[in-house]
Amino acid sequence: MNGITKALVGSGLMLAATAAAAHPGHAESGLTSGLLHPMLGLDHLLAVIAIGLWSLRQKPSLRTATPALMVAGMVLGAGLAFAGVTVPGLETGIALTVMVAGLLIATLTRLPTLAAAPMIVFFMALHGSAHGSEMPVGASAWLYVVGFSATTAGLAVGTAKLADRLKGSGGRVTRALGAVIAVSGVILAS
Repeated sequence: MNGITKALVGSGLMLAATAAAAHPGHAESGLTSGLLHPMLGLDHLLAVIAIGLWSLRQKPSLRTATPALMVAGMVLGAGLAFAGVTVPGLETGIALTVMVAGLLIATLTRLPTLAAAPMIVFFMALHGSAHGSEMPVGASAWLYVVGFSATTAGLAVGTAKLADRLKGSGGRVTRALGAVIAVSGVILAS
């Protein structure tokens, strides 16, 4: 089994396991909820995958910092939600992050680090705001944040590893994935 096949099989098993554990009535700590939440939202999965794929073609410093920037944005957004700050049009904004990130991949766009880093934090802050507002009642906020941060970082690093394997395709596969992600963002926004 090659690395890509292992990653796909592992992802499938993780998704199957989270679906089984997502039934109501299970006692969930903030940690469990936080770990599972990013895996259960297609918009979040697509955004993390898209940003991970896109970052591979950026400067090495940004590529290395991307998982940390993603987590920082998630924590910022969740903190705002915990403080009662609501973002108007949040769901549309989230869908647009998926679409824009997909377009950046499809067009193989490179951005200066000073523009890209805040963009990543902003995009993920929208996702973090949604996660923060959807925290289960009674869950530990601290453990919830630790959980979704760990899952987001893991997805980002895993996507970067997968994207690294796609380099040999000359950008064809990456562009196609970007187009699919961008269209998915449009569908999510409608």
